[in-house]
Amino acid sequence: MADLQKWDVEDPEFWESEGKKTANRNLWISIPSLLCGFAVWLYWGIITVQMLNLGFPFAKSELFTLMAIAGLTGATLRIPSSFFIRLCGGRNTIFFTTALLMLPAVGAGIALQDKNTPLWVFQILALLSGFGGGNFASSMSNISFFFPKKQQGLALGLNAGLGNFGVTTMQILVPLAMTFGLFGALGGDSMTLQQTSGTLIGKIPVGTEAWIQNAGFVWLLFLVPLAFAGWFGMNNLRTQEVSPDIPSPIGSFFTISGMLLIGFVTAAMGLWLMLPEAANGSGFGVPKEIVLVLVIASTVFALKLIPGQIKPNLQRQFQIFDNKHTWVMSVIYTMTFGSFIGFAASFPLSIKVIFGYQHLMVDGVMTHDTVNANGPSALMYAWMGPFIGALIRPVGGWISDKVGGALVTQICSVVMVGSALGVAYYMKAAYGSATPEQFFLPFFMLFLLLFAATGIGNGSTFRTIAMVFPKEQAGPVLGWTSAVAAYGAFYIPKVLGEQIKATTPEVALIGFASFYAVCILINWFFYLRKDGEFYNP
Repeated sequence: MADLQKWDVEDPEFWESEGKKTANRNLWISIPSLLCGFAVWLYWGIITVQMLNLGFPFAKSELFTLMAIAGLTGATLRIPSSFFIRLCGGRNTIFFTTALLMLPAVGAGIALQDKNTPLWVFQILALLSGFGGGNFASSMSNISFFFPKKQQGLALGLNAGLGNFGVTTMQILVPLAMTFGLFGALGGDSMTLQQTSGTLIGKIPVGTEAWIQNAGFVWLLFLVPLAFAGWFGMNNLRTQEVSPDIPSPIGSFFTISGMLLIGFVTAAMGLWLMLPEAANGSGFGVPKEIVLVLVIASTVFALKLIPGQIKPNLQRQFQIFDNKHTWVMSVIYTMTFGSFIGFAASFPLSIKVIFGYQHLMVDGVMTHDTVNANGPSALMYAWMGPFIGALIRPVGGWISDKVGGALVTQICSVVMVGSALGVAYYMKAAYGSATPEQFFLPFFMLFLLLFAATGIGNGSTFRTIAMVFPKEQAGPVLGWTSAVAAYGAFYIPKVLGEQIKATTPEVALIGFASFYAVCILINWFFYLRKDGEFYNP
């Protein structure tokens, strides 16, 4: 039965007799669906590297905007997605939002077959890729209702951690899929590499054929069966505290579509205010920090204006904003997940730009356009960071269930400060060198440490949320905090792109390290003081 009227997993007898099997089935359909969402959301980090390798006629700064667009949209769509489970039910939501991922996947496959495809087409496709980013909020909110509190750290860690493997899976699968005609004549013609490319197994020389369009088409092999699995294998929980008054499936799909449209409109307006005219923006140059505030505020305000039956349900969910811990955990989770997703989005192109080119002084001017034949392949190494961060995330949840989430978060924060400063040092050295590859190994190892700390911290913060908030609020808070943190997928690529253009990439990492230091103080004040409201939840 798709709809379950009784659900009391805090009752041990119910959990063992009925709850565990159903909860695990929903979890193991949710995980690959979320994995594909992450993959489609962030595949522009890999696609843009290959666009450079194939000679697409776009500047490096324009390619960085594609990742920023997908990042901003995906984060913004998490705001309405935070409330989908209450309004539409888990099964209806996961099925429909997974099916929507087919739109950007097919669109990217078609657009990438032609180097003359204009930038605005890729920007619209990057906007649509935000579907995958939004899915995280509804997925995590849904799974939080299926498991008892004492097991939520592990369950949410598995859903988020293995879902985060979408980044790694994409960074491994997409480069491999681009090396052969996976779909034959139906997949379109190949292009010829003008710069060396690579996969996890090694470099690919100039002159080799590549099928970049497979970066989009390949996800249809997973999304089609996953949509069927979601429809026939998942459940709507019709209890009072989860989804008591959901409409028909068609009504749910219309509700989801309308609320997602609000997020698309506010994100598009924010991007237009920020982007230069050359990148199809207004040219007003509104600072990205102001754009973030405007987009978040306008999205929440527009959702509040929705009439009919949706409004009272949303107002009930908006009670989370009256709880100060919603805002505290939003900041802390931005440190962990925001860093993970932002670095995952920008890591491949950063490796390509910093280490794939020689940085030479010509007539007293530092230039960065000469290809470095000895540079590492971004597509060969970039997958390792997100792989470690995602792999270790369930471990963070498990450890936190044993020793407390806030303590684990504090340790991770200290590690993040140190590793970010180390990355900054080697970034600066590499970006001023004719042989930047000599600095790649320490840069890479410190970045892997940074990814590991973000992964463990992702698990520990979810443990804290599960313990601090009442059950009715925990799901929406998980969705909201993940929405705020997901803006890291916009902010970090944007900052790195700006600082690379200014020839000072290390400034970005120093700024991030300063933010992590502030989070150490916040986490201590609210969750590690013995006389605080909560101690090491």
